[in-house]
Parts: sequence; structure tokens; C-alpha cells
Amino acid sequence: MAEPVPLARVKQLLAEEATRRTLPREAALALQHAETFAKLEAEDAAKLVAELKALPFVDTSLATKIADVLPQYPEEIRLLFSKERVVLDEAQIARLLELAAQHR
Repeated sequence: MAEPVPLARVKQLLAEEATRRTLPREAALALQHAETFAKLEAEDAAKLVAELKALPFVDTSLATKIADVLPQYPEEIRLLFSKERVVLDEAQIARLLELAAQHR
């Protein structure tokens, strides 16, 4: 399975490709979506993902989701982890919110 890529990186890759050639319709729509919703620059998103992956209870896909969403509230963290087999305690949730806030 391919490694998840933060939305900020998608934005960067598609913008670079758009300077070289005309993007197909789907890629142009993906670029528009990324420009609208990416909250971080690619470098900042990569740093945040690396910091999140250092935590034992966060895998790459969850780190990428957190970097894309930049949750502000505990409910948002719980929602992102709702399909996982991990039950987070309040300290873990607070740590995730703290890391997201540092990059906001």
C-alpha cells in the first residue's frame, strides 16, 4: 500500500506539475481542492507528521489526517481515532492537540 501524503504536499506536487503542462480535469479539481483546504505548507506538514509518528499510538495514516485537519478540540481527535483500535486517554488527546496547535 502506498504511503499517505498530506494535502499540503499534494498541493505542492500538483502546482509544480501545472507549471510544466496543462493538468487533466481531475488533477485540476484536486489542485483546487488542495488550495482551498490545505492549512499548512508542505514542509510544515512533513514536520508535523514526523512529530506525530514519533508517538507510539499514532501511525502514518493518522498522522497525515491530523496534519490535514489540524484539530482544535478533543472531539475532533476522537473522531479521527474512532475507527482505530486505540482508546486515547485525556493526556494523549491533549498531546495531539498541543502538537497541532504548534503548527497552526
